[in-house]
Amino acid sequence: MSDHAPEPRSDAAKAVPAGTGLRRWLFRPPRRHGEADTARTVSFLELFYDLVYVVLVGQAAHTLAEDVSWRGTVTFAVVFGLIWIAWLNGTLFYELHGREDGHTRSLIFVQMLLLSLMAVYVGHADGDDGRTLAALYALLLALLSYQWFSVYRLDPPELRRTPRRYLIVMVAGIVLIAASVPLSADARLVLWAAFVVAWCGVECVVLISWRRTPSYNVVTDPMIERFGLLIIIVLGEVVIGVVNGLAHVERSPLVTTTGLLGLAIGFGFWWNYADLVSRRMPRESGHSLATWIFTHLPLTMAVAAAGAGMVGLVEHATDHRTPTSLSWLMGGSVAAMLITTVVLLPNLADYDRHPSTYKSVQTVLVIAAVAALLAGWSRPAPWLLALILLLILSVTWAFAFARWLRDGLLINERPA
Repeated sequence: MSDHAPEPRSDAAKAVPAGTGLRRWLFRPPRRHGEADTARTVSFLELFYDLVYVVLVGQAAHTLAEDVSWRGTVTFAVVFGLIWIAWLNGTLFYELHGREDGHTRSLIFVQMLLLSLMAVYVGHADGDDGRTLAALYALLLALLSYQWFSVYRLDPPELRRTPRRYLIVMVAGIVLIAASVPLSADARLVLWAAFVVAWCGVECVVLISWRRTPSYNVVTDPMIERFGLLIIIVLGEVVIGVVNGLAHVERSPLVTTTGLLGLAIGFGFWWNYADLVSRRMPRESGHSLATWIFTHLPLTMAVAAAGAGMVGLVEHATDHRTPTSLSWLMGGSVAAMLITTVVLLPNLADYDRHPSTYKSVQTVLVIAAVAALLAGWSRPAPWLLALILLLILSVTWAFAFARWLRDGLLINERPA
């Protein structure tokens, strides 16, 4: 990030840039600020990178599925926050500064090695494994900071104010996470939670301050696509949760039906996000861009948490009432997904062109979120809870789809 930037320069996505040798391909510096390739498409390397995060999220969700309690949920939320912050850093760096060369590839694969090691310890992050996880996470932050610093060195001195702030926050994060290594499990969890909240809050301020007078475009189609792809990848946890649940219980028509209804909740998540948020450009202003980016944290977390809840939903399918913590987890996950969508909509670029449509959809989403919480509070039988949540998601999508269709807001309906 920087306050001003030079004119963008083209950088063809070739394995070995023309006129350069192997040494240049391996040690070529990253793109400077303002040189992002807005015409590129999401690469196979980025997709591979995201798949490693699937393993991390899966391990965290699996732990939550085994311990659906308030402590288990808090631990999951904090660990997920750590994972998401790392993903955001890696994703934005590649989008703004990465190249299709050996240097970029090597650094990303080193990140993937660290992430894979972290996945081994994520499942028991609230125990002794948390010490190793903290040490590995501090190393990952150090590597990410080095990447951002490599861009900072390329900027003229007068343009380094915002990158310097970003680096200071990153270094402070390294110190904070490293300091958590020798602490007890409870103290470590508190420090991690403080890091997640502080990092997101401070970076929001940095982003808002920087984008008050935008000097170049950072909102690109590939960046929007990466956020959507992460949602899709995390939705895989819903499928895994249902399959794992059905694979370890005695399957009866009621149990199977409950699992399929749970899976359909995942479909409901997809339909609502795909048509209301996905592939829609956020505003360029700092406040809107910061809100759009960081609201995806609780949104993605809610989807992953619902996936974890699917296991318990299937396991308790024959119960007359859903266990309290599980019922709240499912109802709360759906409500969180709907509320975060409400927050995202005003920050879309086309919101002001159709304010009445968006506001009516927001109203329905809020009502639906309240209904989802009431469903979680009432604790009906698991199959009925799943059916109610599915109907809530279906009604919100149907209402939004009808309004979108009437006003020509559907992505596929837009003229080229």
